Amino acid sequence: MIGYETFDYWWWPYLFIAIAGWIATDMWRWFGVLVGNRLKDDSAALTWVRAVATALVAAVIAKLILYPTGALQEAPVILRVAATTIGFAAFLVAGKRIWVGILVALSLLIGGQTLLGL
Repeated sequence: MIGYETFDYWWWPYLFIAIAGWIATDMWRWFGVLVGNRLKDDSAALTWVRAVATALVAAVIAKLILYPTGALQEAPVILRVAATTIGFAAFLVAGKRIWVGILVALSLLIGGQTLLGL
């Protein structure tokens, strides 16, 4: 009889992550489809979901600006905040064209880092 120790189970954690990750996310997607079809666009529940989603995105952006990792960490905080603020203003002035805001913020960030010699 072959013992348990003789098999190589290196793949087990990957299988577990794949199955657990799929179940954890797919369950909520199906729940959203089932419940979302019954909600009106102006319902309190959907307004709350949009508010939470917006808050989560804002928190991630704030974390990336204030506590970055990698090469962006070398840029001063004031440069990161200024590039974000001016980029957002350009986005609004350009009629909410996202590519304008991104290009302006990125240009300011790269230009500022170049001027500072980073």
